[in-house]
Amino acid sequence: MDFDIITPRIGGFGRYHKRFAVAVCLPNLLLAFSFFSDVFLSRTPDHHCQPDPQLLPLALRNLSGSALNYSLPLRSGSESFPATWSRCRLHRYPLTAGTSPPLPNGTVSCTRGWQFQPRDGLDNNVVSQWSLVCKNYWKVPLEQVSYKISWIVGYLTLGSVADRLGRRNTFILSLILSIIQHIGVSISVDFLMFVLFHMFSALASAGLFLSVYIARLEMCDPPHRLMITVIAGAFTVAGEMLLPGLVELCRDWRILQAVVTGPFILLLIYWCIPALFPESPRWLLATRQIEMCKHIMRGIAASNGVNVDDDLYTPNNVFTEMDFVFGKFTESRIYSFCDMATTKVIWKNILILGFTTFIGNGIQHCFTQTLTGYSSRFYLSYFVTATAEGVALLFLYFTVNKFGRRGILLLSTIITGMSSLLLLALAQYLHQGVQLALSILGLFSAYVVVILSIFFASEIIPTVVRGAGLGLVMATGCIGKATSPIMDLHNKHGFFLLHVVFASFAVLSVLCIMLLPESKRKPLPESLKDGENQRRPPMYLSRNKDRAPLLRSYQHRCYNPENYSKLVTATKKILAHNVHFESQDLVNENVIDQIRETTS
Repeated sequence: MDFDIITPRIGGFGRYHKRFAVAVCLPNLLLAFSFFSDVFLSRTPDHHCQPDPQLLPLALRNLSGSALNYSLPLRSGSESFPATWSRCRLHRYPLTAGTSPPLPNGTVSCTRGWQFQPRDGLDNNVVSQWSLVCKNYWKVPLEQVSYKISWIVGYLTLGSVADRLGRRNTFILSLILSIIQHIGVSISVDFLMFVLFHMFSALASAGLFLSVYIARLEMCDPPHRLMITVIAGAFTVAGEMLLPGLVELCRDWRILQAVVTGPFILLLIYWCIPALFPESPRWLLATRQIEMCKHIMRGIAASNGVNVDDDLYTPNNVFTEMDFVFGKFTESRIYSFCDMATTKVIWKNILILGFTTFIGNGIQHCFTQTLTGYSSRFYLSYFVTATAEGVALLFLYFTVNKFGRRGILLLSTIITGMSSLLLLALAQYLHQGVQLALSILGLFSAYVVVILSIFFASEIIPTVVRGAGLGLVMATGCIGKATSPIMDLHNKHGFFLLHVVFASFAVLSVLCIMLLPESKRKPLPESLKDGENQRRPPMYLSRNKDRAPLLRSYQHRCYNPENYSKLVTATKKILAHNVHFESQDLVNENVIDQIRETTS
């Protein structure tokens, strides 16, 4: 049975679905705090070496105010970035200065640690806590790479778990693991302990985000899927925007981690009250767990004000039809990643959308580098990036249902590739303002590609393997995100080549997108067979097609739940009307019989 046909018969998108949408959008806000806090935890603040009096001449060792000027070499600056003190070197002087002012005879590495001077963000973070600068700078991008790898592993493993144990069970499991790991991060006593707990917290957060995303999508009918997804994305952007305010209030990374962890504990109420986050009835129906599906659907119908057990329509209600289709005793069928590996069309769609997600996430770093070069202020690039994501959500809300998923994805990929190629080819000839505009445009279109690719994949992957398939798409996107810290690990060597590769991939993906099917206002595929039957529509529909004579052409119509709901309501009214008249005729016949008996 198609769950999208059942939805109008239990109240459609009613009170329960609206309350559920709010409940499953709230975790996005908290996950945004957790994910983007890594930017502040591992951000390298301004720093320089502590002056060492032993390296100064005897005449300067007692001059505390001017010791800094004589101890630190000066690095050359530019128009955008003024000259600053060297971060990792100290001047070395002979014991007796033969000239005035004294001249150094070389430089050495820092001997007495560093002085950190954070301008934006936390006063004390992981970098300043354990002095991860200069010869230890490589530990920061290595920690960021391991953090992204943990998200990849979480998507792959917990996505398959969501198909086997269900969306709700995966959410509860990930939530408990996430709380434990977040607490471990905040009480870390050394850098190794921090890295391990941070990795496991990323793994649990990946399962949390994936299970919420799938449950939210599977509960909605076709007209509301995009709207609820955009609202959830808006919660993520709101969390990204509000996080700098929390950072300014906390100022210490341990306090910030504790503030981020606290709201996750409140989410345990979803465990205590199953009605706030029930198991997905669509998944239960697709895996033939009929009794549990009936129980959840009764609760949804009751919350929506629909009496599905009305005696008048018992032979025609949805539960009777489910018993007729599946039988009273059915064995559940759980699918795994191996079952999906035997398909062709599903795999093709997953690989294409995983490729576009990888490109969109990877090329964002290339555009943000231009923003960083335009201004050294951290919050400027941070808020421009968050604003670009918010504008991308608005763009999708107003265009995707009108022009289709495939067309908008194709357009945004072309804009991303063209912006990247223009920056590569004409960077030396373009005004700085034009470069900034192209970078913001490319960043916006890259966010459109990522958000739409994930949403598109969730609509065309069947319900029985949606966790594993969508987890694979999100994992490839995290591989693209990992390219940024990998470049930092190599001190940004090869950045131009990386930009060329992603720009070439963006152009190549345009051809791949044309092979995708269209899912606009169509019911979600439930089984592997439904996923394999999806075919791409033609790019151009010809009105003058050659048709065989005397044969009518069949046009596929998109499912509209509102028309079905109106049909059901009208049928029930007609049945109730007929029953009323039949009962009235029966009463009249009884009265006539009584009159005849008294007359006789």
